[in-house]
Amino acid sequence: MKPSVAIIGTRGYPSYYGGFETAVRELAPYLVDAGWDVSVYGRSSAIFADDPLRDARVNSVLTRGVDLKSISTLSYGFTAAWDASRRKPDVALIMNVANGYFLRMLKRAGIPTVVNVDGIEWERAKWGTAAKNVFKNGARLTAKHGDFLVYDADAISRRWQSEYGRSGTVIPYGGHERPTLNYADEFPAHGYVLLVARFVPENSVPEFLTASEEIAARWPVVIVGSSGYGGELDERAEYLSRTNANIHWLGHISDDDRLHSLWQNAGVYFHGHSVGGTNPTLVQAMALGAPTVARDTVYNREVLGDLGIFASPDRKSIVESISRVMSIPFSEREVVKEQLRARARDRYGWGSVCSAYERLLRVAGGIPVQDVSRPAEQLKS
Repeated sequence: MKPSVAIIGTRGYPSYYGGFETAVRELAPYLVDAGWDVSVYGRSSAIFADDPLRDARVNSVLTRGVDLKSISTLSYGFTAAWDASRRKPDVALIMNVANGYFLRMLKRAGIPTVVNVDGIEWERAKWGTAAKNVFKNGARLTAKHGDFLVYDADAISRRWQSEYGRSGTVIPYGGHERPTLNYADEFPAHGYVLLVARFVPENSVPEFLTASEEIAARWPVVIVGSSGYGGELDERAEYLSRTNANIHWLGHISDDDRLHSLWQNAGVYFHGHSVGGTNPTLVQAMALGAPTVARDTVYNREVLGDLGIFASPDRKSIVESISRVMSIPFSEREVVKEQLRARARDRYGWGSVCSAYERLLRVAGGIPVQDVSRPAEQLKS
């Protein structure tokens, strides 16, 4: 009989909302190929059922919830955990500590859990006090009831070891190298500045938008992303795009070819994420060779090493750092692009990421471990 896994805590399969959804699009088919029966819980409003890249072998389970920013994660997490506790898979992969509230339910049903804790959610500026407390308590419950924990960066692992005394396995996100794509032809190749981010304050979006007008005086600025709920930052990006011919707001892009081509052809990519571990957006940009200016955090330095330029979250630092990269001769930028691709290939390949998850799920579920592409000694604890 096939081993079975339920994946809980994302918006479903296939979905293109964020890093968790990207990981599931890679991991779910990989697990099916490895002999698993895979069920991914999600929301009908967030999946692309007619996606031509959808693997029909992955079981998409839709449950009910409330589509409000303040309670959507908890409501869908509860109904997914409730349904899984009745179906009784061999193991559950839980994404996000907000679902720590439901680990006891799964434990009572005899379902072992592997929990990807994500970043330090309770420090994100987008959440109010009540939401931050929800995440903080969810982390405490995850530390108490989660059977196996996954950290996506060494810095996150150290934080959890320090605050909760819990060790775990470090498994980062992955990225794909791609052949040269030509979907960004409306912008000058290697001649524009790119931002790709969800519109929340901790991604330095307000600071970048402030800097964009000064940057646009010299180079085109391309902005990809939105809040998903509308609001001030969306309105500001729309206004800049409408009133400045050199600023282009494209909103959210779910077409990977188009998004990846924008990274491939960018003169510089600005990565302003400040809270979290290994950010999947940064890893994918690196795999596509995008010269990067990143907000100066321990997480971004862990991913980029000495291949990034690091900036403070203020207009002056952002403008100066981006101008510095854009002024590098193209031949020198090409060397950096290849070094970035090599680093991503060596440290953040999806094959090794998925094999690490597959091995850990087998260990958690008491299922015999098969040979996988990544040696066991490379799994950090």
